[in-house]
Amino acid sequence: MRLSKFHIRTEKETPAEAELASHKLMLRAGMIRKLAAGLYTWSPLGLRVLRKVERIVREEMNAAGAVEMSMPTIQPRELWDETGRWEKFGGQLLKIKDRKEAEYCYSPTAEEAVTDFARVELSSYKQLPVNFYQIQTKFRDEIRPRFGVMRAREFMMKDAYSFHVDSDSLHAEYRNMYDTYVRIFTRLGLKFRAVSADTGAIGGTASHEFQVLADSGEDAIAFSDGSDYAANTELAEAIAPHARGEASEALREINTPTQKTCEDVAALMGIPLQRTAKSVALMTTGDAPAFVLALVRGDHMVNEIKLSKQPGLLDYRLATEAEILEYLGAAPGFLGPLNTAKPIRVIADRAVACLNDFVVGANVDGKHIAGVNWVRDLPEPEVADIRNVVEGDASPDGVGTLRIARGIEVGHVFALGNKYSEAMGCTVLDAQGKAIHPDMGCYGVGISRIVAAAIEQGHDEAGIIWPEPMAPWTAVVCVINPKNDAVINDAAQALYADLSKAGVDVALDDRGLRPGAMFADMELIGVTHRIVVSGRGLESGTFEYRHRASAESENLDREALFDRIQSRSDFARGDRNKRDFIADLS
Repeated sequence: MRLSKFHIRTEKETPAEAELASHKLMLRAGMIRKLAAGLYTWSPLGLRVLRKVERIVREEMNAAGAVEMSMPTIQPRELWDETGRWEKFGGQLLKIKDRKEAEYCYSPTAEEAVTDFARVELSSYKQLPVNFYQIQTKFRDEIRPRFGVMRAREFMMKDAYSFHVDSDSLHAEYRNMYDTYVRIFTRLGLKFRAVSADTGAIGGTASHEFQVLADSGEDAIAFSDGSDYAANTELAEAIAPHARGEASEALREINTPTQKTCEDVAALMGIPLQRTAKSVALMTTGDAPAFVLALVRGDHMVNEIKLSKQPGLLDYRLATEAEILEYLGAAPGFLGPLNTAKPIRVIADRAVACLNDFVVGANVDGKHIAGVNWVRDLPEPEVADIRNVVEGDASPDGVGTLRIARGIEVGHVFALGNKYSEAMGCTVLDAQGKAIHPDMGCYGVGISRIVAAAIEQGHDEAGIIWPEPMAPWTAVVCVINPKNDAVINDAAQALYADLSKAGVDVALDDRGLRPGAMFADMELIGVTHRIVVSGRGLESGTFEYRHRASAESENLDREALFDRIQSRSDFARGDRNKRDFIADLS
């Protein structure tokens, strides 16, 4: 590739609208250009990177036995009504009508479409297991698209769906896809971690996220410092910190005229925040809504997903001030489980259930109650894990303590069971001739998000530092020839040709830029190996070489140059042990 024939347009200034490093650098490097909110055009440069990610994903999916197909991005409402997701999916589902007023959606995922395909194409257990995948544009109408392609409305995704005669077959393919994802992210050169996760809107019985580790990540990951345990904090189990102690204080009322938070109450009383309990007032939904008070320790936060999994709380909402006054008789800030105006349901987090002599709101404005103890002052509560884990919690597997890291979700695997096949009447005949609803798996990779995640993990003040498999070019031959010396041009073209013959993905920067501007472009776009051909170098029989991650350049003869590129490109070929790429979080 001669860069004089290629489109590259870089920017010196950082765009004002960009917040994350990946968004800033992708705009500055000219990889993407904004068309509208959450919609981006991928330039020829950006597309080269995107296609490299696609290629690795496609190669590994094919090697794992999956079969590529392509489904429409526009899907009819009727399919989504069959699963109930036309309404349940929420505002992210972009709904449209055609000229005949028929309703459709722009696909955010394809469980319905692939199940419709399967119920026509699959009829016998002999055709199973099978795994269909596609690499395709998806659309989710984000309420606040931001961070460039990290959270865009339109994005590129690899989605795969498997069909099985029983759960054993499903679990075997789930493991196959899990291992395939490990190979994909290893080959891409990313530091990542697979973590247990909530199944969310997709549903199912098992789920793992693949998280690229980065300080800018939106997800919090909990992991043990003594074992392989790891989970998204939405799912990570918080175990009881200790056994409950004996009551040693009398129950007493405390004046707290302006102290409405646990932090302020603890400061007023001069006690640790851990001896307070905060109350979260909820209402269940349905024909007979009920008032629920969820209690977590003052230094903890309620986990909404865990709370929604408690009996009767699937679609809970926060109670209004009027409902709080009706059931508890006080204003928010002074709430607690004692002296309620009406009978209520109390759910205590495990850490609250083992407290003694603790402090809660008195259900009287301007008052709290200290010296509260279970059994003596309150009946034993309904106990559940309803909080976020925090740094220093005991690991749920009993080995080590938990630490917290930030991550960017780039892959997700689900064991769906027969949720979709049953809802859509998809059946096959088993070995006994009985019609069964096949079990399904679902496996997604965020192709475009991987590009941004790699930049978040690798960049400096000068620009992007790609993992070599993702760089737009492995090497670029830069020509310094202000006098247009034919000898220099010939030498650069010969080196360019020889590198190409050796299998190196190489470009020739023959744009005629000054060295400073040319080198700045190469650093900004993240070319892994920069090779400079100049008159001075040719006189000494060397080329100036610099690896993008190195601080200094060096002068190498032709043989040493090829050896250096070859040895450092082992990373791109995936020759190293895959464990080298999985982040050591301990």
